[in-house]
Amino acid sequence: MAILQILHYPDPRLRNVAAPVDDVDDATRTLVGDMLETMYDAPGIGLAATQVNVHRRIIVIDVSEHRGDPVCLINPVITESAGAEQTEEGCLSVPGVYETVERSDWICVQALDENGTAYEREVDGLLAVCIQHEIDHLDGKLFVDYLSRLKRARIRKKLEKVQKQSF
Repeated sequence: MAILQILHYPDPRLRNVAAPVDDVDDATRTLVGDMLETMYDAPGIGLAATQVNVHRRIIVIDVSEHRGDPVCLINPVITESAGAEQTEEGCLSVPGVYETVERSDWICVQALDENGTAYEREVDGLLAVCIQHEIDHLDGKLFVDYLSRLKRARIRKKLEKVQKQSF
């Protein structure tokens, strides 16, 4: 297992659209393990492969309190959604920034697990929000895209300043 480097906004690689996974093999399972280790180390509750510069449709999530109930979604597709919920979101790729975003509060998602087994799951609450957030990453979209242009510009400027100071 390895800790992977997380890309930070406004890195243009975060805008890449991830390609579907054709075959869930040992390399895919290794990546899933590395992503989980990276997410727990960060610490975060969700991570998309795009955030670690791997442009494949893979997501890992763990919203459990004890951090021992990981979920893997490969090639996830939301087939149904309902309701609306406003929640404060943060992102490992946009460190230190938290803003309110509106998303569906219930979804039905189809995906493959880390063994390549297809499943469908209905979820709500934090897990539903997290899945939508991570699927956005796979589509090259960030939660800041839901904000006003002014807020995005301020966030971008702040993070660019932090990145320059770290070099």
